[in-house]
Amino acid sequence: MKVSNETKVGALTAIAITLLILGFNFLKGKSVLTKSNRLYAVFENVGGLKPSNPVMINGLKVGTVYDIYEQSKDLRKIIVSINLLKDINIPSNSTANIQTSFTAASTLDINLGNSSTFIKDGDTITSITKPGVLDQLSNSAAPAVDSIKKAAAMLGRVLENVNTIFDPNTKGNLQTTIANIKLVTERLAYTAADLQALMNAQTGAVAHTMNNLESFSGNLAKNNEKFDSIIDNLNKTTAQLSQTELKETVSNLNKSLGELKTVLNKINSGDGSLGKLINDPSMYNSLMSNLRSVNTLIDDLKVHPKRYVSFSVFGKKEKSPPLSAPLSDTTANQQQPK
Repeated sequence: MKVSNETKVGALTAIAITLLILGFNFLKGKSVLTKSNRLYAVFENVGGLKPSNPVMINGLKVGTVYDIYEQSKDLRKIIVSINLLKDINIPSNSTANIQTSFTAASTLDINLGNSSTFIKDGDTITSITKPGVLDQLSNSAAPAVDSIKKAAAMLGRVLENVNTIFDPNTKGNLQTTIANIKLVTERLAYTAADLQALMNAQTGAVAHTMNNLESFSGNLAKNNEKFDSIIDNLNKTTAQLSQTELKETVSNLNKSLGELKTVLNKINSGDGSLGKLINDPSMYNSLMSNLRSVNTLIDDLKVHPKRYVSFSVFGKKEKSPPLSAPLSDTTANQQQPK
């Protein structure tokens, strides 16, 4: 039996349409090859939930959202049809809620209860509304926003008070102060620039000083041997002085002390003129008598000069008697002749 080409084309078209329908339903989460249970949940707002979104229990995907449609024309209630792909027992007091996320699609989470009876195919699960991530962020941010609003209001009142306090004179003084601060900062900048120039590694004064110091220390290091030689010569000179001249000086001093001791011994013993003068009273008395006679002669020469020098042209010779004692020893002064 020969099959025509038209029959082959028709069969292939039917198969392709069937596969297309099955694949579309599979992508939507509708399985036609396996048996599934159907549950329902009623929400006032489904958020971003869409058909084929996963249904999760404790993080495990157990089904998909089959369909979403309104319960009535006023749209106060929205029915979500759940297609369970696994044969699981869901307690009758379990709840369903919609979870939204920034990075993934919305999911329908089923929170298991503790009842001993289980939900049957076609039953409606209790739905609850939990705040999503955005709602939680908005709820968390609400106190902060209120605080910011209060702070902004307080800041506004503070600025109003500042404006009332700062009269034109105060504002002028404040501007002058700011100008002075600016001038001080500019001077500090100039000072910093001068300091930087001073500390410049190549042209700064500190760099020149350090170079000179380094050169000086280098010269010292180069002439270290000369300094050592000078110190050695100085040590030798001082050693020679201490060994020769100092010994000779000490010896001469000891000799002089010995001679002085001999002279003092002779004086104490009465030897020599000085010893006799010191130790013999008669010599002292004789010396004093001679000195007295000399003084008497000098005083007599002063009082009677004509007795010793005679010039007949000017007058006659002095005939008064000579002095017998110095003038200092007489009790009454004699009158000089005219």
